[in-house]
Amino acid sequence: MLYYLFRYLEEFGIPGSGMWQYISFRSLLTLILSLLISMWFGERFIRWMKAHGGNEAQRDASIDPYGVEKKGVPTMGGIIIVVATVVPCLLLGRLRNIYMLIMLVTTLWLAFIGFMDDYIKMKKTKDGLRPIFKLAGQAILGLVVGLTLWLSPDAVIRENITTKKVAGTEVVVHKSEPVKSTITTIPFVKNNNLSYANIMSFCGKYKNAAGWILFVFVTTFVVMAVSNGSNMNDGMDGMCAGNSAIIALALGILAYVSSHIQMASYLNIMFIPGSEELVIFLCAFVGALIGFLWYNAYPAQVFMGDTGSLTIGGIIAVVAIIIHKELMLPILCFVFFIESVSVILQTQYAKMGNKRGQKWRVFKRAPIHDAFRIKPGQLPADFKILINWPQGCWLESKITTRFWIITIMLAALAIVTLKIR
Repeated sequence: MLYYLFRYLEEFGIPGSGMWQYISFRSLLTLILSLLISMWFGERFIRWMKAHGGNEAQRDASIDPYGVEKKGVPTMGGIIIVVATVVPCLLLGRLRNIYMLIMLVTTLWLAFIGFMDDYIKMKKTKDGLRPIFKLAGQAILGLVVGLTLWLSPDAVIRENITTKKVAGTEVVVHKSEPVKSTITTIPFVKNNNLSYANIMSFCGKYKNAAGWILFVFVTTFVVMAVSNGSNMNDGMDGMCAGNSAIIALALGILAYVSSHIQMASYLNIMFIPGSEELVIFLCAFVGALIGFLWYNAYPAQVFMGDTGSLTIGGIIAVVAIIIHKELMLPILCFVFFIESVSVILQTQYAKMGNKRGQKWRVFKRAPIHDAFRIKPGQLPADFKILINWPQGCWLESKITTRFWIITIMLAALAIVTLKIR
């Protein structure tokens, strides 16, 4: 709203109003505003939740040895993240931009699903919303996002299709006209564009439509996978919020270079008109996460709950899809990926053991971060652990910090892949 107000005032020569057209100015202002909102609103939200009994149930001591210390800590802290992300975007973003609208819908929809899950856990049953309903909500969002990017005339790109040599230096030339395209970026490959339409070339003259259908299915899968991966990663103070802030910062860099035609040419990636508004959104998102960490860092004063974790993963997934970098997510979101894989492996291996009347486990606990906080002698003696590491129990703050370090290294690698081909 303020964006349109100051652009209007610019017509009358009001000093300073022209600054609002610069992404750098609006993004930094958004970051500061979201950080302040998160910290200001967070304190009041925590106080209100404590007064109204909005606390998470005491955690199972067999899983979390520090669970007793966390008794009475409010949950649903994801509301802090959502408010601190949405409000600055409404004030400083271009609300006619298709990508900004998609991100706002993504945030509010997944926050609603997560809120329902947290509310049911607090008021009715600790199992929360049935998994099928959460998966259905994520799938609906994936379909809506995929179909919007397919059908909207504003969701276009300018492909990097030609490379010519100028004074011995390769220069990328983009198409002069924006087009609808199903191409995406492949890391570590020189000619790094993959077209979903080409994958579906066996469909003959219908390959373009089939490519878009494949794109919609991929979008739905990515939204569900990353959203559930971030949900799995949420289990320690500051873990998911810190990892997500790092990932979002890397995505902000990728969104910025994708929206800047000179940088897109230099990096030989597609130019995506309008994606600069994703930088505004991601700055609000990063500021909200950092402000939330003020209260969520060990020892946590509030937990994000599914209101936060489902929303965070969905935001990351949708941004990556919009900028056509979804194939980089296994690198960028490796921590989320390994958390999900650890649960799948643990479950399937345990089922194999049950059929033989034995208690088999791949890890001491799953998701994988729980394996690092199991005290000696805490597991039953009849458990057969395939990977019995580490020995002993790490401090929760150390586990969280080390996961952050891993995410920083992988985020840097994801950005560097634009030049490593």
